[in-house]
Amino acid sequence: MNSHLEQLAPRPLWRHFRTLCDTPRPSGHEAALVAHLEAWADGLGLAHDRDAFGNLRIRKPASPGHEKAPGVILQGHLDMVAQANADHPHDFTRDPIATYVEDGWLHARDTTLGADNGMGVAAALAILEDDDLVHGPLEALFTLEEESSMGGALNLAEDWLEGEILLNLDSEDRGQVYIGCAGGADVLVDAQLPTTGLDESEVSMRLALTGLTGGHSGLDIDKGRGNANRLLVRALRRLEDCDARLVDYHGGTLRNALPREAFATLALPAEELEAARTRLAALEQELRDELAGVDDGLQLTLGPSDAEDATALTHDASRLLVNALHVAPCGVERMSTAVPGVVETSNNLGVVRLEDGRFHLCALVRSLRDSARADIADRFHALFELIGARTRVENAYPGWTPAPESPLLARFCSLHRERLGVDPAVKVIHAGLECGILGAKYPALSMISFGPSIRGAHSPDERVEIDSVAEFWDMLRALVEDLASPAT
Repeated sequence: MNSHLEQLAPRPLWRHFRTLCDTPRPSGHEAALVAHLEAWADGLGLAHDRDAFGNLRIRKPASPGHEKAPGVILQGHLDMVAQANADHPHDFTRDPIATYVEDGWLHARDTTLGADNGMGVAAALAILEDDDLVHGPLEALFTLEEESSMGGALNLAEDWLEGEILLNLDSEDRGQVYIGCAGGADVLVDAQLPTTGLDESEVSMRLALTGLTGGHSGLDIDKGRGNANRLLVRALRRLEDCDARLVDYHGGTLRNALPREAFATLALPAEELEAARTRLAALEQELRDELAGVDDGLQLTLGPSDAEDATALTHDASRLLVNALHVAPCGVERMSTAVPGVVETSNNLGVVRLEDGRFHLCALVRSLRDSARADIADRFHALFELIGARTRVENAYPGWTPAPESPLLARFCSLHRERLGVDPAVKVIHAGLECGILGAKYPALSMISFGPSIRGAHSPDERVEIDSVAEFWDMLRALVEDLASPAT
């Protein structure tokens, strides 16, 4: 599959990206790809090893005469976000990604593409096999489970890496270089809430909010897109006067993707059904007006449910849960004053579940300030404690503090100016690059992050600009070669 990718330039990079598309690699299922890369490294005579967590390192000795150049680490993560359109059956643990080219961009058919971070991984592999490139000592570090938990970076072995310079290849804008990023943490809320059976006056109905764009919960959090969990809860609030009770709720699939769809089963008095439809129709129009030009596909529908012998939350429990979700932090909390135009703190209500009275929420808090991140988590604790829920914080990782005066950044900017005729935009990103974690484990590392233009990451709209991949490759190759020579 995807043989057309090998006709794109630069061919070595696209050939490796074809392998990544053909090899299933959702978070937690990278083993087959790791085995393939180890066999590939053996074929080239390249040394490789893994740390205790399973992160993979492949090494290549310096070109003759450049053994004393600073060691360069090419870094990316092997896993990809697994998102598919609701009407497209796709098993991310077994099925390859089907790709196609349209208007200069590479897309996937109804699924995420995996350009995040497949482009970076493919580039690193192409560098390792480039025998015409002059370079110092090279290490390629491929981490696991970045998209689900940052697990690979958080559990990376210390005193393992040898390089002095790290090039993170996980950014998504041509013409830009990143020198800082937000930290983050998962906030998880769980509760067992009281339920009762449906009485004879109630009917079971299915409420669905669909058609949103979704996207990356960091990069797209400030674009005004709808969050399906936030919006479906607004619908549930609108139905409180109709005495609706929650039977179940399923919204979002990943904590780091803006939820595109959310569904709830309701116990609704039959006599209130028409009133509920009227209220929802009015709300649907309000939401369409609010999201015009951003999420024009929003649909809010109420139809019969096939739930049999269902139990619903009690009226009090249903009201308390809906109210708590309604006021929970969601979206941009604060813009940065230190870095104008960059989100400082945000939260994504990524996954919400309710089944048989068991409630679960997973949110992803991001911030350039660890104190602000901790405060959002504490607000979740204070809020959901009111309904008897338990709150915990997991997978917390630090931000990456910018170093705008670094010699590495100066060399990159000089090369960019020389090869492309313009200075790159130096940026701080509101997303969880692994640089913050790696820098905490290896504080002597000098780091930058750059990559090709990727849009719609973490959603089935994900795509990569083909021309930007060639530009990214040329810059990476030139930088590796430049770093093999003494700075002037």
